[in-house]
Amino acid sequence: MKRGMVCGVAAYVMWGLFPLYWPLLKPAGAGEILAHRIMWSLVAVVAVLAVRRSRGWLRTLGWRRGALLALAALVISVNWGTYIYAVNSGHTIECALGYFINPLISVVFGVVIFQERLRRWQWAAVGMGAAAVVALTVDYGRPPWIALVLALAFAVYGLLKKFADMPSAESLAVETTVTFPPALGFVLLLEGRGDAAFGHHGVGHAVLLAGAGIVTAVPLMLFNTAAIRLPLSVIGMLQYLAPVLQFAIGLFVQNEEMPPSRWAGFLLVWLALVTLTWDGLTAGRREAMPETALRG
Repeated sequence: MKRGMVCGVAAYVMWGLFPLYWPLLKPAGAGEILAHRIMWSLVAVVAVLAVRRSRGWLRTLGWRRGALLALAALVISVNWGTYIYAVNSGHTIECALGYFINPLISVVFGVVIFQERLRRWQWAAVGMGAAAVVALTVDYGRPPWIALVLALAFAVYGLLKKFADMPSAESLAVETTVTFPPALGFVLLLEGRGDAAFGHHGVGHAVLLAGAGIVTAVPLMLFNTAAIRLPLSVIGMLQYLAPVLQFAIGLFVQNEEMPPSRWAGFLLVWLALVTLTWDGLTAGRREAMPETALRG
């Protein structure tokens, strides 16, 4: 339990600190950063699997899992690319919003896809989330499309990974293998056009670009360790660490604007999350009570 908590906190803190890393990779554009993140992630995860001497999973991959993970690779590439672009163009707070509303999107998916019946307070949380999106649309003068793309893409990615049911290192190996050829092709195209940043801005910059693979793989490994050892309720609470850190970086480090109308939208989102979390914990305690009574 203690090891799981340490690994879980470390994973979400690393994810939360990503907005400090991507600006270091400029003048590389979002597309080039994404391509290098994909390629070096494959290198990192293959190294991890080689150390583990893990090969048996290849025999159980199958066409269904392979197809699901290939689709997951495309979806997470959209998520990664949007996130990198948003951070490096001054929209870190909107990125945080996306990961704040992600649990609400997952609840909606439960209704639409799995035909789950929501409890009263779950409906209230979804309603507050929808009201927040409307309020932020008015504030921004446009829908918060960065937040919505991030939230939807990550929710779909989680859904596909749930169906694929494969450990994080192995699934990341498949996903990055699928996207490696187009990523490599894009990098070679940039190099041929003379627009590539990799290798043209010093050794330090090249190392940082290559390091994108390590900073992608390490938190995933830590999260996998935490997910095995911790209850889902604890994981659910820890997941808010990342957007909280992203929000703080956008507000205090990158000095992004937060007018009162934007604060109102975020407060609605946070109220929705508090409601959703409280309802989940209450429902969990109610379900545990009969088991406790039976044991007694």
